[in-house]
Formats: sequence, C-alpha cells, structure tokens
Amino acid sequence: MATEQMTRTRSTALFVPELVYFEPDALLYPKGKRILEWAQSKGLPIHMTTSHNRITNLPGETELEKYRIAKRTLVVGIRKTLKFDTSKPSAEYAMPIATGCMGHCHYCYLQTTLGSKPYVRVYVNTDDILKAAKQYIEERAPEITRFEAACTSDPVGLEHITGSLKEYIEFMAKEPLGRLRFVTKYHHVEPLLDAKHNKHTRFRFSVNADYVIKNFEPATSAFHERIEAAGKVARAGYPLGFIIAPIIWHDGWEKGYEELIVKLHDALPPEALDDLTFELIQHRFTKTAKNVIERRYPKSKLEMDEAKRKYKWGRYGRGKYVYPDEQATALREFITEQIFDKFPNAKIEYFT
Repeated sequence: MATEQMTRTRSTALFVPELVYFEPDALLYPKGKRILEWAQSKGLPIHMTTSHNRITNLPGETELEKYRIAKRTLVVGIRKTLKFDTSKPSAEYAMPIATGCMGHCHYCYLQTTLGSKPYVRVYVNTDDILKAAKQYIEERAPEITRFEAACTSDPVGLEHITGSLKEYIEFMAKEPLGRLRFVTKYHHVEPLLDAKHNKHTRFRFSVNADYVIKNFEPATSAFHERIEAAGKVARAGYPLGFIIAPIIWHDGWEKGYEELIVKLHDALPPEALDDLTFELIQHRFTKTAKNVIERRYPKSKLEMDEAKRKYKWGRYGRGKYVYPDEQATALREFITEQIFDKFPNAKIEYFT
C-alpha cells in the first residue's frame, strides 16, 4: 500500500531534452527564438544542424545507446512539406506539429515509421502550417474537415516547450468548418485549459489495462495522472475522448479491461459525459516493427508471434499481423459491452 501511495504522489516530470539542435533559419522565427531562450535557461547543450531530418553525430557506443539518447534529443526546424497526409479513420488529414516522441512505448508504430530518426522534431513555422490547413478546409467546404495533430508525436508532452498546440486550438476555434483532434499519454494539460477552443477540438487520452501500461509504456504519465487531467479538460469545456490502444490479449484481459472502464466511470466528472467518444484499436505489428522492437527493447514481454496472428493486407501491398477473427471479435464485444454499460450515451467511433 505504501508503495502504491508513493507511485500515486510522484508526478511524472515534464520532458527536458539532454541535447538541442537548431536549423539556423529556425532562429529567424519568434518561436525558434523562444525555444532557444528556454534551452539556454535550462543550461542545455545547443548545436546547429543543416537539416532537422539529418542528425548524425549523436553520442552513444551502441545502437541501443544512440536510440535512447536520440529519444532525449530535441531538434528545432522548419516544416518544408506542407502537403498533409491522410489520417483515417480518426480524421481527414494529419496536421504536422512535431515528429517523434519522448515516450518509450514498446508497441509504437513510430518505431518503424521514424526508422533511424527517433529524435523529437518540432516546427517553428506554424503560421505556414495553419495557412495550409485553411486551404484544406476551403477545398472541402461545405463539409467539416477534421485534423489529427498526434499522428507522429505526442504534442501535449511538448507544449511547455513549443506552445504550438494552443495556437492550433485557437486557430481552429475560429473555423466554422474546421475541427482539431489529438491524443496524449501525458497529463501536462495546464497550458491548454484556458485556450479559446469553441468546442472545435476533441481532447483524447490514450488509456489501457494496468498490465499494458505497466509493461509497455515507460516514460509516460501514470494512469491516474491521465484521468485526473481528463477531468480538468472536461471541466474546461473540451469534448473528451479515450483511445484504448493497443488492446492486448493477455492473461486476465477481461478483468483488466473491465477495471479500466470502471476506473474511468468512477473518476470522470459529469461534464465529461455530455459528448464522450471511444476509439478501439487492437494490437498489430509488422515484421519490420518486430525486428526493431526486439532490438530496442530486448527484455520486452510484448507478444509478437506470427503463428498466433492473422495477416491483414494493407495499403501498397504491405500488411500487418492482427489477432485472429475469433479473438478480435471477443475483444471488441467485451470492451464495447463494458463501455455501454458504464457510459450508455458514449459513442464508439471505430474498432480496428
């Protein structure tokens, strides 16, 4: 009990990198100058780089050491590509805000999509990005256009450094046909609570069974911190959502996911129930991801046995391993029943 109490009272610290790199032109932007002043105030080692896509001199003797240092490295640059990727099923487009994450979630798809560039990149030309978003909104009018801001990072965990998420929220508040969405595993929401959001931003938290959080989500906020933050967000008037991902089949999974929904029900304030959504994503992996994960987290308990999975073809002829239909159906039906039992007015947006 004493150990549990200590865990609950110890707050997950804000991310502070060990190394910071700047593209020279990033310092021509007000945001770049502010981040430089912040890094200097922390006494951090500061280097220059010709491109935020090319950091080659990171310290470390082994690949594992280099990887862990890269995850503690912040790179400040200019986003030159202003064509947004699609982001189905959660939104129409992925809105760039940052690339890379300080978390160490064993299962994360960024392990492979970022490949040899796991460092955290943030962009200072947010005005250019918002102008591009405006064009996408106008092209789709009179339809509403949704933008996902957490496809390649966890922007809440970087907000104390960049302030970019608040800019995006307040921009979207003024767009009748624009909506913003993002998801986080961090509880550092204070800079966003006074944002003028006009209910155009859905603030989502990633949650999971205790087994998953304890074994596979190092360097993220504790479950109770996330739920306390969700209450603050709901009281600030944001539409709230939860992503249960990845849903992992493990010994005692039914008890684990039932307890998760009960904890959410018991902790959330009434304000959270007015417009509550859930997104359900089963665990999946590719062969490439499995190889990378086993190198980077050699002691991980993450089950990635192809013989126990079903191969599901994806775009461009590439596929991934998901649970067989019988297991996937059992997970979907059980968790759906638990959600509607405790949150009868909630909307489940998808199971994939």
